[in-house]
Amino acid sequence: MAKIKVTQVKSTIDRPKRQKETIKALGLRKINHTVEHEATPQILGMVAKVAHLVKVENA
Repeated sequence: MAKIKVTQVKSTIDRPKRQKETIKALGLRKINHTVEHEATPQILGMVAKVAHLVKVENA
């Protein structure tokens, strides 16, 4: 399965609780933190919900 790199580029301050929890569930902790995940439908759905806060690249 394909891998993706997800990098947080914006703060979660003043964001709804659900978006904060999604960022946390992706394993991101602070701005410019990068994690690598398998490109499963669940992960891609989470990334879509917080697309305005993250940058996604193919790994």
